Amino acid sequence: GGRIDRAMMWIVDLLLVLPSFLLIAVLSPLYRGKTWLVFVVLLAAFGWMITSRIVRGMAMSLRERDFVRAARYMGVPTRTIVFRHLIPNVASILIIAATLDVGGTILSETGLSYLGFGINPPEASLGNMLTKAQDYFYRAPLQAWYPGVTLVLVVLAASFLGDGLRDALDPRQRVESN
Repeated sequence: GGRIDRAMMWIVDLLLVLPSFLLIAVLSPLYRGKTWLVFVVLLAAFGWMITSRIVRGMAMSLRERDFVRAARYMGVPTRTIVFRHLIPNVASILIIAATLDVGGTILSETGLSYLGFGINPPEASLGNMLTKAQDYFYRAPLQAWYPGVTLVLVVLAASFLGDGLRDALDPRQRVESN
């Protein structure tokens, strides 16, 4: 809630204004021919901002709750409050946001590779496979179906994994079931 918080949120807001898909496409000549890890780092660099806003809002609301106030009045150190009270209560939101981000990043990578701005052949990418299958779509439509169905299944699997992790790790679920 201080200067550091305001400065960090100002940077996050600035990055949220930038259209990441377009910016990565514009930067693609810089990493073309290099390792695909540069592309992954760029996708990750633009994929965390919304999650940070959500987690910040949740942490700001949790710090006003009675159990955090009680811990503060009892003299519990801030670090202990963060690790014992805030992180477990934000964990379910973090898990959901992370799995949604994974699915969104996979879709972004596929879209950028399909348009020629992402991972370049001969390296494997669902976007590259869909681009190649486009030439043979009328003669061999299954060449487009396999990467398309794989894309849908991978994104769904990431989402279901996140739901399962949230159900297993959410402290509120454990309290309600007892």
